[in-house]
Amino acid sequence: MRNFYDVTITELQDILVRSGQKAYNADQIFKWVYELKVFDFGQMTNISKALREQLAEMFIIKELEIHTVQESSDGTVKYLFKLDDESLIETVLMRNDYGTSVCVTSQVGCNMGCSFCASGLIKKARDLSVYELVSQITSVEQHLSIRITNVVVMGTGEPFDNYDNVMDFIRIINYKQGLQIGSRHITVSTCGIVPKIYQYAKETIKTNLAISLHAANNELRNQLMPINKAYPIEAVLDACKTYFDMTGRRITFEYILLKGVNDNLDQADELSDLIRGINCYVNLIPYNPVLEFKYQKTDISRANEFHQRLLKRGINAILRREQGSDIDAACGQLRYKKENAI
Repeated sequence: MRNFYDVTITELQDILVRSGQKAYNADQIFKWVYELKVFDFGQMTNISKALREQLAEMFIIKELEIHTVQESSDGTVKYLFKLDDESLIETVLMRNDYGTSVCVTSQVGCNMGCSFCASGLIKKARDLSVYELVSQITSVEQHLSIRITNVVVMGTGEPFDNYDNVMDFIRIINYKQGLQIGSRHITVSTCGIVPKIYQYAKETIKTNLAISLHAANNELRNQLMPINKAYPIEAVLDACKTYFDMTGRRITFEYILLKGVNDNLDQADELSDLIRGINCYVNLIPYNPVLEFKYQKTDISRANEFHQRLLKRGINAILRREQGSDIDAACGQLRYKKENAI
């Protein structure tokens, strides 16, 4: 039986019409499930008894199973969810002044092979289904009795390597009778799969795009991110410019500061020169050290100097505050520990 969280509003309308029901019933059903949190079709009193019985035969509504929860002193919560096939995935809740954000995982494992990232310690086993994407949000909402206001698809995996399911997930969480998360509050992060950036620019829902950059030249980025050998920086930036021209949405460039690797002031100047003229801002991210890798976190004084150098050279940049540093904060870290302990 199919999980209801797998179904977009358009697909549900088609299912209803084909079975002799009215398309408008889809909105009513979505409201019961996503807004009113009613998961028993029999209690959906404004639709016919026949339709309620039909829905109960077609769908189940089931959340992901919580395997482990870690809570940081700063309020960050990391979840390890167990999927139906026993796979484990991570999801992170972050509390900010502007609301509550969930960082969503898009794949079981990751094949991008970034040399600093714990996500790649276990290779990709499969893509996540739409239900497994949506339920990362609904499960957190129900566990903490809160409403999620912002979503970032920046967890384990490459979202554009699971493109169709990620887009259906966005359609569900953005829909007016779905989770009602505004498009300006949804961000998808990619390591730079150029053809998918162009495809993403054509989508009708104009969400935000973040690029995992982490270096300002191809030589260093090749070492940090193997995907750069297929899609070098110049191709990524050309795609970003097209994305902005088509959507009007400012690009975010993510830049993890690695001590002695990409954090000197000459590299700040190189980064400034590289992205000048693009409507963007730089998100400087303190590194969460991973035991299996050699990289270390940049000293806070150097991180501040790097940040100030970008600002001085006219680049809009923020230095992200650390969150979850007292738990297994790095993407993939908790899952890797649990799976290697089994």
